[in-house]
Amino acid sequence: MFEKTIEMIKDNPKYFTIGFILLILGILIDIYYSKFRGFMGEFWLKLELKKLPKNKYKLLNDIMIEDEKGTHQIDHIVISKYGIFVIEMKNYYGLIIGNQYKEKWYQYLGKNKFTFHNPMYQNYGHVKALSNALNLNEELFIPITCFSNQVKLKVTSNKPVVQVDTINKNILKYTKEIITCNLNELSLKIENMNILDKTKRKGHIKNICNLKR
Repeated sequence: MFEKTIEMIKDNPKYFTIGFILLILGILIDIYYSKFRGFMGEFWLKLELKKLPKNKYKLLNDIMIEDEKGTHQIDHIVISKYGIFVIEMKNYYGLIIGNQYKEKWYQYLGKNKFTFHNPMYQNYGHVKALSNALNLNEELFIPITCFSNQVKLKVTSNKPVVQVDTINKNILKYTKEIITCNLNELSLKIENMNILDKTKRKGHIKNICNLKR
């Protein structure tokens, strides 16, 4: 795209302004596309979770808590009498192959193969941190790994690994009441633990990026 734009500018000087705008636009798309996909993935998942009955489910988004191991940024938490659903969202596309006990999972885009860390490991860390912070048994927490609707999943797991359009269906499968404490009080307790400090949040993102290198 960039090469064609440059040739157009050379051959047609009068189109310099249009060519320059297209060039800058292309560069910006290259830089921010992944961030935009991430934002939209979170947006659509949040809209879907909001469809859950509000009298039975309490939704919390983008929660960051801290323990002795560091900070944990949790995409979404759904609190209900049927369990506390801890949701990790991954905005991948293509074919995803993985196993809950394997450290590496695989993303296939055509003939290209990429590896990424098992997101269930990350989500277990979130469950552990919440369990300790709330002084609740881990058995009351249900970790869910959610991918966008643009993926094809081939994942072996006894824990839910779903797509955005099926997440509510999976949450509603849990019908046994296991939480006895007040849901509003539980929700408020988590909100009070939520770290809003921008410096700490930026530090968390920086640490995650360093781990991926």
